[in-house]
Amino acid sequence: MYPRISVAGPPRERGRQYGAGAASRVHRSIEAYRAVFEHYAGWDWSRVRREAHAFRDPIEAFGPDYLEEIAGIAEGAGVDELDVLAINVRTEVMFAATARDADRLRRLPAECSAFAALPARAGGRLLVGQNWDWLLHSFETCIVLEATQDDGPNFVTVVEAGLLAKAGMNSAGVAVCTNALVSDADRGRPGVPYHVLLRAILDAETATDALSALQRAERSSSANYLLAHEDGIALDVEGAPGDFARLFLGYADGGVILHTNHFVNAGFDGRDVSLWAMPDSPFRLARLRQRIAEHDGELDVDFWEGMLADHAGQPLGVCSHPDPRLPELEQAATVAALVMDPAARRIWLASGNPCDAAFEELDCGELLAKRSALRG
Repeated sequence: MYPRISVAGPPRERGRQYGAGAASRVHRSIEAYRAVFEHYAGWDWSRVRREAHAFRDPIEAFGPDYLEEIAGIAEGAGVDELDVLAINVRTEVMFAATARDADRLRRLPAECSAFAALPARAGGRLLVGQNWDWLLHSFETCIVLEATQDDGPNFVTVVEAGLLAKAGMNSAGVAVCTNALVSDADRGRPGVPYHVLLRAILDAETATDALSALQRAERSSSANYLLAHEDGIALDVEGAPGDFARLFLGYADGGVILHTNHFVNAGFDGRDVSLWAMPDSPFRLARLRQRIAEHDGELDVDFWEGMLADHAGQPLGVCSHPDPRLPELEQAATVAALVMDPAARRIWLASGNPCDAAFEELDCGELLAKRSALRG
């Protein structure tokens, strides 16, 4: 299993513990993204740092504690704060470069496949999860971050070392999975970055708070957020850069929400660059729908573990493997697969391709025993 890093205390101290506990992996993240940003955006590291600095003010206005966490990570890992900020805006750097430059449009790596199964389809409990597909260096940087917060819910997230959050769930019963998207509005204009928003969702005390986190400031990049709650409810939220008016909602169909890496929700009126940049996305979505239609039983944990290991369309299937035709910096694979039961506080995690890496159960009951003050 990927390293489990436990942190506690106020934001700066949690960051220091995070950075110290994952120091070698934070260093590897920064080293890797130097080459990645040069390849995808054509920027050297000094340019990346300058661009990253422009995001400080939007983050400060959105939630200054997130900058405190970033500063703490840098202190704990012994790196510069701007370097940690830079990797936390890696989506804004890479995907905005893709939207701006037609020559880079087919260079984005294969991305994620996410789901939520409502209790009527999953044996009386809500299940939510995804494959996280990304660049190959991420096998060397992925961690499981377990945070005990002084103010706000405790949470667990599977994330690249040095980044604030990715998929995960919290002690208030909120869970989030996510997919990258690209629209013609992705221009790298400073706003609240994608990974800061994911972290803010894990601070939500209710499902409504999770949606509100996406609404309360201008977002810098396109992304999909699959929001779920232990009460058995789930909502899909596609966001384009901008304010609350650029959020597009999707609801369960037949008790299931499925999402890959293109816009599918009603109301989106922009140009979907995702379909050009990640043309495997519609095939993965079609395969998810097909497997569910062919399945007679409950959509239980075993079903989803098998689904996330599916190889139809290989190498760019639901379970993604490197495409040998591509340069190494453009090759991707399923770095982690997870199935979450927010009510039971359990995660089933495959640390690598789920066709090879066994799913291991994480009982997060003790960490996530802290209850929301709003629920008693």
